[in-house]
Amino acid sequence: MPPPLATRAPAKINLTLHVLGRRADGYHELESLVAFAGTGDDLRLEPGPRLALRASGPTAALAGSDVDNLVLKAARLLADRVDGLQIGIFHLTKRLPVAAGIGGGSSDAAAALRLLARLNELPLSHPALREAARLTGADVPVCLEPRARMMRGAGEALGAPLNLPRLFAVLVNPRVPVETPAVFKALGLRPGQALAGAEHQSVERSALIDTLNAARNDLESPALRIQPLIGEALGLLRQTRGCRLARMSGSGATVFGLYDDCEAAAAAAKAVRRARPDWWVKATSLR
Repeated sequence: MPPPLATRAPAKINLTLHVLGRRADGYHELESLVAFAGTGDDLRLEPGPRLALRASGPTAALAGSDVDNLVLKAARLLADRVDGLQIGIFHLTKRLPVAAGIGGGSSDAAAALRLLARLNELPLSHPALREAARLTGADVPVCLEPRARMMRGAGEALGAPLNLPRLFAVLVNPRVPVETPAVFKALGLRPGQALAGAEHQSVERSALIDTLNAARNDLESPALRIQPLIGEALGLLRQTRGCRLARMSGSGATVFGLYDDCEAAAAAAKAVRRARPDWWVKATSLR
């Protein structure tokens, strides 16, 4: 039997998220600059004759049952498309908050597909792997190769990887789940309706913070109406010394603050924890 394989499932951060409109099929047309954090979940695959998932860690109880967990969904979708796929038991160490706008479940599913690809000597460009990722969830394709890039459409159109400078960040989640469909519903767009707003600027490495400040997250306002604690979290970050930008990621409730160096980020995380010791707070870097 092959030895166990392991990988990290990093948090996905939407540095920007522009909603261009709602398509006639009901899906929203998005444009988002995505980066990945140094923090995340861990996934290990123990090859064997049966497919199963064992979860542990601080947020494992919230990760969903075997029926609806995205790790098993992705694995089953791939097994349906690759004859004789070698499988096994996944061991998930769950640290990220769930329903948090940082793609925790999607990144876990993408990590499962990466491990199965390694076990079965499949390239990440394999059509069956890409199809399984797409069918598992809108954020899974961008998490399959976790590198900064632009994502467009409903998540299916991915730009080339971007060599962004390291961004020092603090992630804050007030430990309240926010369901993505509810946020899009609160946005209130009808099928076929466009959303007015400035176009996304090209990503300039030398002036990345300025580029990000000129952008936005169009889901932030509707998410704030659903969960006011997001506003409190943003306010706490904006009060910290050296905060260059504070914004919500995805559909919330996680928010992030950006800083010039790791010392400023660590000090900011400490200040937020002091104010809200019951919240999930993590100093990290984004690439």
